[in-house]
Amino acid sequence: MATQGSKPTLTTTAGAPVPSNQDSITFGPRGPLAMQDYQLIEKLAHQNRERIPERTVHAPGWGAHGVLRITGDISKYTKAKVLQKGTETPMLARFSTVAGERGAGSHERDVRGFSLKFYTEEGNWDMVANNTPVFFVRDAWKFPDFIRSQKRHPKTNLRSPTAMWDFWSLSPESLHQTTILMSDRGIPATPMHMNGYGSHTFSLWNDKGERFWCKFHFKSEQGIKNLTNKEAESRMGVTRDGYQEDLFNAIEEGKFPKWKMQMQIVPEAAAAKFSFDPFDVTKVWPHKEYPLIDVGYFELNRNPENYFSDIECAAFSPSNVVPGISFSPDKMLQARIFAYPDAHRYRLGANYEQLPINRPRCPMAHYHRDGPMNYHGLQTGNVNAYYEPNSFGGAVEQPSAAEPPLRITDEAVVARFDHREGYDDFSQVRELFEKVMTPDEKQRLFKNIAAAMGGVSDEITERQCKLFDRVHPDYGTGVRKALQEVEPGAPNAVPVDEKTPQVVPDKANCSQKA
Repeated sequence: MATQGSKPTLTTTAGAPVPSNQDSITFGPRGPLAMQDYQLIEKLAHQNRERIPERTVHAPGWGAHGVLRITGDISKYTKAKVLQKGTETPMLARFSTVAGERGAGSHERDVRGFSLKFYTEEGNWDMVANNTPVFFVRDAWKFPDFIRSQKRHPKTNLRSPTAMWDFWSLSPESLHQTTILMSDRGIPATPMHMNGYGSHTFSLWNDKGERFWCKFHFKSEQGIKNLTNKEAESRMGVTRDGYQEDLFNAIEEGKFPKWKMQMQIVPEAAAAKFSFDPFDVTKVWPHKEYPLIDVGYFELNRNPENYFSDIECAAFSPSNVVPGISFSPDKMLQARIFAYPDAHRYRLGANYEQLPINRPRCPMAHYHRDGPMNYHGLQTGNVNAYYEPNSFGGAVEQPSAAEPPLRITDEAVVARFDHREGYDDFSQVRELFEKVMTPDEKQRLFKNIAAAMGGVSDEITERQCKLFDRVHPDYGTGVRKALQEVEPGAPNAVPVDEKTPQVVPDKANCSQKA
């Protein structure tokens, strides 16, 4: 970075030094602006684009970095490395309110978001939680309706208690959450003085392939502290950013907040013995019947250097799980697995997980390509491997990461079923080749295939011919003969010729290995 004395030199985003950050280029001291003042244009144009779409829900947020430490042994329940005793994992936390827009008062009566991102050695694990153990609706079909009842009236542009209570009074499943919201815990005094709950039922699985159902709890070690309506209004009369002030100042002063991590865990078969649906997010699991197990704790100990890049751009999703942690039949959870990453793709772009705050801190390889703000290019392990399966050493699946089948009934399970097992991929092709195609059509078929295989390696062409053999011996034989007879430069109706490079040296991968 160029400097002038102890100060860095001001530049454009392209790196050119800026001669003046005070005055525009004009025709005379009073004249109009000159269009060539590209530095002015850059400055104004960037300001117009400094805001990204805010979150539809949980728009106001406050967060910090920290670490998760596991002190209990739950290895008999899960193979997840992040949950093994003695493990320390860097993390990010973001707290929020649900209904308001960015800038809304932090001490409004509302549910608080309690989102955690753990940067594990097996990938990112996100816990998108709340400060309440239940939710207002149990079926995702009603989630958009619920949120709209909490938002502004389309004509008055004001919040409407009528809409809120109208929805709740017509939705008896909301009673549990509404009661908690209207209780003393409806207005936590600070982010540090509230608990967090995964709310949903999740599942764990161990090295034996056994599944367990579980719920996550995060208990504040600062204790619970709440405000009355009067106290909250008084605080917001002084500042609407009380949560940001409290969390930021506590960490800056070295008063690092902590939360004890606890879990409720039951065997997979125990779900059938509950007196209620254990996957209903409007219900809690009674602690007397399903006691809490101490697992560890997390501590927040570092404020973001830049709020926008670390907190506003943070993207949490229940779909981010690691081997040993998974989902359940909870309808709301199932919908959030789709809805959250979809919201991030809208708000931040298709490559949102390439942003530094969202990027995993473990090696990764996948076949996603291009799109806006693709910073890292192809990430498959080889430049020629941009599809899968391939013959060029591209990334392959890890069968050991497969979770056990999710049993819904004795007959029905949710699992990955081999789409080739039990299917015949040859008989109908054989019928077409034997009974529909004339001898002349077959010859043209052989020649067309051979022409389209120009420049393809012998290994790949022979692999394909062996598939043709399984359809009919004449099919494979015909193609092999046509390959021997094809003339260089013959028409092929494929947008390549003999000069078209089809496989190139993987220089990037070679340099990484070096």
